[in-house]
Amino acid sequence: MPLTETFSRLLRQVEALVSSSRSRDEALRSICALLEAEIPHYDWVGFYLVDPAAERELVLGPYVGAPTEHVRIPFGKGICGQAADTAAVFIVQDVSQEMNYLSCSPDVRSEIVVPILRDGEVLGELDIDSHALAPFSAQDREFLDAVCACVAAIL
Repeated sequence: MPLTETFSRLLRQVEALVSSSRSRDEALRSICALLEAEIPHYDWVGFYLVDPAAERELVLGPYVGAPTEHVRIPFGKGICGQAADTAAVFIVQDVSQEMNYLSCSPDVRSEIVVPILRDGEVLGELDIDSHALAPFSAQDREFLDAVCACVAAIL
């Protein structure tokens, strides 16, 4: 299914940020800010990156939104850890129904986590929380898959 006009426009902006002369973290922070500002149901947008100095652990990278206590997440723990462990997209339309959910804020009602892969290896992931219940569509997933494919080039 083709991306909506909005998602197509945003993807072009993400591609420009990735290919710009910005540092990796500046580009990632700018992508977070763009997505949070442009998509109403994206209330917290951040990157977790695989820590090469730790065994199977994610470390919080650039993000936009409320501070989180979850700055390190082992593979398998929480939605982010599950996504890293399985290299699979996780869409949780109602976090209150998820047994392995790590709560960042009582305002979060749903979450989508999309792994960033290169040659099948997980490099990190894009994590998005929403204060809305069940807002994520197939279009969100397709768009965020494309964003992560772009971001893989700078990780």
